[in-house]
Amino acid sequence: MSTTDPKQAPLATTPASDAVAPAAADTALPARRQFLKTAAGAGVAATGITGFPFVHAADKPVLRYLGTAVNQDKAIAEKFEADTGIKIQYIAVTTDDVTKRAVTSPNSFDLIDTEYFSLKKIIPTGNLLGIDTKRIKNADKITSLFTKGEVAGKKVGDQGTAPKKVMYLDKPDSKTFSAAPTQFMTLIPTVYNADTLGIRPDLIKRPISSWAELLNPDFKGKAAILNIPSIGIMDAAMVVEAMGLYKYPDKGNMTKKEIDLTIKTLIEAKKAGQFRALWKDFNESVNLMASGEVVIQSMWSPAVTAVRTKGIACTFQPLKEGYRAWAAGFGVPKTLKGRQLDAAYEFINWFLDGWAGAYLNRQGYYSAVLDTAKAKMEAYEWAYWMEGKPAAQDIKSPHGDLLAKKGEVRDGGSYEARMGGIACWNAIMDENAYMVQKWNEFVAA
Repeated sequence: MSTTDPKQAPLATTPASDAVAPAAADTALPARRQFLKTAAGAGVAATGITGFPFVHAADKPVLRYLGTAVNQDKAIAEKFEADTGIKIQYIAVTTDDVTKRAVTSPNSFDLIDTEYFSLKKIIPTGNLLGIDTKRIKNADKITSLFTKGEVAGKKVGDQGTAPKKVMYLDKPDSKTFSAAPTQFMTLIPTVYNADTLGIRPDLIKRPISSWAELLNPDFKGKAAILNIPSIGIMDAAMVVEAMGLYKYPDKGNMTKKEIDLTIKTLIEAKKAGQFRALWKDFNESVNLMASGEVVIQSMWSPAVTAVRTKGIACTFQPLKEGYRAWAAGFGVPKTLKGRQLDAAYEFINWFLDGWAGAYLNRQGYYSAVLDTAKAKMEAYEWAYWMEGKPAAQDIKSPHGDLLAKKGEVRDGGSYEARMGGIACWNAIMDENAYMVQKWNEFVAA
């Protein structure tokens, strides 16, 4: 993901409803997560304040942080350096390139921020070192969504690459995943969320409760789907199931026949004039919705918020079939040793200590350790973002932008309601090449 990508959304559009979701890898992946970042690229100037153990400020190590910029926020790097004296050098690339570098150039970074679905490509190379949870202070407080696939004791959907499937290694240099929890984690989770459809309630004028509505002829010429194959196909599969056409054993890993059925359904709808657009670009999705050309579509929540900031009604609509979820985490390359490895552990520990979690929660994301983030948030903020309660006062972003007015409720409600409603997770299918070929036939139809 390029730091200069024109498709990035400004920080001011950070969501009231939710936060933007990482994509599964495709060559045409747009910079939908760039909006969070105010400045990636260079390391951030020192302030010389010390605080955390392990590495002393006098040593001034630099951590090369490879990722797609979802957490590559200038404020995070500045705060970490102020607390520890350790510099962060952001290396912002596309989702595909994060995986490619991990596979081919593990010497080129000290810390990787990648999505869980990429691990099926990276771990077999042996290039990532299992993270020793005995060195992670809050490891036992990491949300059970990752460690057990549960929210508040209830199992959530695990189709696709659910983190719990790829969370553990038997030993630090394992090239295969452990089915049971161990001392060694592949990634320490950083940020995660769940996606759904965006709607214009003022133009639809009736309740929307199912993914099936995306292909409802009532919205002929007024619907849109995102044109990123690996995510669009999963949104389409949610629709196919909701319509009662087929029940997938795993929407995140379809057979060729299942791909054919899904694409056939999309092509039939397209030929019947259902879609106003197939969008790839954040701004395109905002403009389609704000203009009223589209009233229901695949959407990322900062785009929903961008529409709302224009004074136009837009809802990130919870649906009875559930959400498509995504998650990212920190990993370390096997080449990392000595003080650089110590510095990487120090950053991960700092990230879970609460300040970064609260910072991300205030933008509609969810953090890995909820307790420490809660301790760094005001009670009214926690009540709005995490408990689904009406805002006791205006809700603002970390940068002071108004995200929700007093009395408003977050779309989808509480953490338990939203994350407890996951149906599937972003993934890369075994038949990815075939799926992309068939998706392109849909685009061309």
